[in-house]
Amino acid sequence: MSKRRIKKVAIIGSGIMGSGIACHFANIGVDVLLLDIIPRELNEKEKAKGLTLEDKAVRNRLVNDALTASLKSKPSPIYHQSFANRITTGNLEDDISKVADVDWIMEVVVERLDIKKVVFEKLEKHRTPGTLITSNTSGIPIKFMSEGRSEDFQKHFCGTHFFNPARYLKLFEIIPGPKTDASVLDFLNEYGEKFLGKTSVIAKDTPAFIGNRIGIFSIQSLFHAVKDLDLTVEEVDKLSGPVIGRPKSATFRTVDVVGLDTLVHVANGIHENCPNDERLELFKLPDFINTMMENKWLGSKTGQGFYKLERKSDGSKDILTLDLNTLEYRANKRAKFATLELTKTIDKVVDRFKVLVKGKDKAGEFYRKSFAALFAYVSNRIPEITDELYKIDDAMKAGFGWEHGPFQIWDAIGVEKGIEMMKAEGLEPNAWVNDMLATGITSFYTVKEGATYSYDIPKKSQEKIPGQDSFIILDNIRKTNEVFKNSGVVIEDLGDGILNVEFQSKMNTIGGDVLAGLNKGIDLAEKDFAGLIVGNQAANFSVGANIGMIFMMAAEQEYDELNMAIKYFQDTMMRMRYSSIPTIAAPHGMALGGGCELSLHADKVVAAAETYMGLVEFGVGVIPGGGGSKEMALRASDTFRKGDVELNILQEYFLTIGMAKVSTSAYEAFDTGVLQKGKDIVVVNKDRQLAVAKQHAKLMADMGYTQPVKRTDVKVLGKQALGMFLVGTDAMQDSNYISAHDMKIANKLAYVMAGGDLSEPTLVSEQYLLDLEREAFLSLCTERKTLERIQHMLTKGKPLRN
Repeated sequence: MSKRRIKKVAIIGSGIMGSGIACHFANIGVDVLLLDIIPRELNEKEKAKGLTLEDKAVRNRLVNDALTASLKSKPSPIYHQSFANRITTGNLEDDISKVADVDWIMEVVVERLDIKKVVFEKLEKHRTPGTLITSNTSGIPIKFMSEGRSEDFQKHFCGTHFFNPARYLKLFEIIPGPKTDASVLDFLNEYGEKFLGKTSVIAKDTPAFIGNRIGIFSIQSLFHAVKDLDLTVEEVDKLSGPVIGRPKSATFRTVDVVGLDTLVHVANGIHENCPNDERLELFKLPDFINTMMENKWLGSKTGQGFYKLERKSDGSKDILTLDLNTLEYRANKRAKFATLELTKTIDKVVDRFKVLVKGKDKAGEFYRKSFAALFAYVSNRIPEITDELYKIDDAMKAGFGWEHGPFQIWDAIGVEKGIEMMKAEGLEPNAWVNDMLATGITSFYTVKEGATYSYDIPKKSQEKIPGQDSFIILDNIRKTNEVFKNSGVVIEDLGDGILNVEFQSKMNTIGGDVLAGLNKGIDLAEKDFAGLIVGNQAANFSVGANIGMIFMMAAEQEYDELNMAIKYFQDTMMRMRYSSIPTIAAPHGMALGGGCELSLHADKVVAAAETYMGLVEFGVGVIPGGGGSKEMALRASDTFRKGDVELNILQEYFLTIGMAKVSTSAYEAFDTGVLQKGKDIVVVNKDRQLAVAKQHAKLMADMGYTQPVKRTDVKVLGKQALGMFLVGTDAMQDSNYISAHDMKIANKLAYVMAGGDLSEPTLVSEQYLLDLEREAFLSLCTERKTLERIQHMLTKGKPLRN
């Protein structure tokens, strides 16, 4: 990578996309200048204040309002609200000269070529030669935008297409112009992956680039198929959602969220600008889409689209569905297919595809038709939109949230089976697919020595996909590097003396087998290795302890067994802290309850930025029983400083548990005390997480890791703190802020975190607090209300307030 550094960027255009991109640069620590046009007239508030068009508050109103709206939006575009301080706002008349001081200028204005060209002309007058300048266009040809600009401008100009929302969607398309310097593309490719946490994909300058070209084809294909197969909106969303590794919003709900007008704009662009596309007719809008556009049924933004939220007179809500035949809204109908029932026992999505395409019902026909069309289409887009097939898969996974890209799905079904399905629909793959089979290569991908190889069409051979050396891909090494396995975990040798314990339970819940696997991992590492990581690459790190097991023991009143199970959990967490090798937790996604407690007890946490951590046990009627309550008391004690009001500090940690606080990013977890500054770190690109964790484990081992001495110096405040907590919970219950059972749980937690009813502040051991924690947890498990809450969580998937 070149020595180019990005310390400051200018984002031109503060709409939803521009503000979102500005926030994401602020997320990674970059100084941001966000500029937009000035308003042409005063609004009523400004008139009332006596302001004029020359006042700075007026001139920056559009940019400030847009950024404020973005920062208030949900989900948040920013990791931590304080990071917004890294963004400076201004306007394109007073502040455009400031772009001379930035390292990268990005244009994110309205999708009109004439306006973009005017903006670039203005920017070039102030841009310092050598500064990167890019456009976030979603489809305007890059070659047209840089026409008439200087040689240096064109050399440093290209498209950089973020997907909305910029924080959450990983695709970062880089589209070269006719004169873009190769070093600029190389820099942006690595910067996107390493700093922005994206999947960088270099695309060709073709309409809609890669992600939208394939994604819109897929949606348009379904729009046309829905009538042919006589499927309902609910049925298509059932078939095209999580069962095939796609987002819960599936097809029609996704269109409602994105906006039908946005999809129509891109589809029309492809239809108008791709006259040689063999499936051009599919990009022509069906009649029902045209009617919806005329009626302004655009989705969430207009209150109705394929779905409509209706509020009843009693205040309740009902979701209605559009009947595509009558174009009237009706009650939601449950979708059910025999083919889908066959996949219920198949946990891995990739193993379902063969079963789905063999279905004898309408679902099977849907999958055969839709996959055949998709496979034929993507094979024909090479070399038009890209020369490498893996880039198409990368784009669909990162931009549209597909778990598997088209060529990966084709491999799962079988390349020859895919061709057979195409022929049944009157379709053919591109000639290069048959050429590949003729050479004896029967799959698009293979794995060799832990690395992924993909078929290279010009070379007619499998070639290693570049850029993997920064990653550890567990799917590629699980079989070859397995050291131990039970029903709950797989322990893999990551090399250089570092082991990884990968959870394999449903939702990565922590039960007996997972705890046994953790202990086995520590045993193995202490005997023959140098360090241990607990990490996985599933959707979530761990949603917590196996509450089904707890419920069964409590319901059967097997309290001795439950006591032993909880003590085993606590002891395992303490082994994570007090072993002779460094232990690192690598949480991502949801790290709740027991998953959070495990992280609390590791020597170090290497968290993905998108980690949602918290001790949420209150929701099921108990307190954290795997060391979490003890740990919050310990961390409060470590935060006590001379002159501070210790009760206030303890109360903050108490509320972290009592309010079941869950961070909306890893950075927020520092605020709740779940992560610790100076010890734990955050990685923006989740794909790099395990490799970074391994580096830190190895560094800690190489520096001479010594097993910590068990703590006996935890300061607890006894009756002084307990009295404060009991008065507080009593007042909250009297005011109906909490239920009687909530008060009981809170009082149990108060007893643990106060260290019991000791008469004065005292130094105690961790084990003393663990015993109090376990006793409180068990006593709550005898409560009928607790069992009701656990049962409700198991059956409904959400907490019950009682």
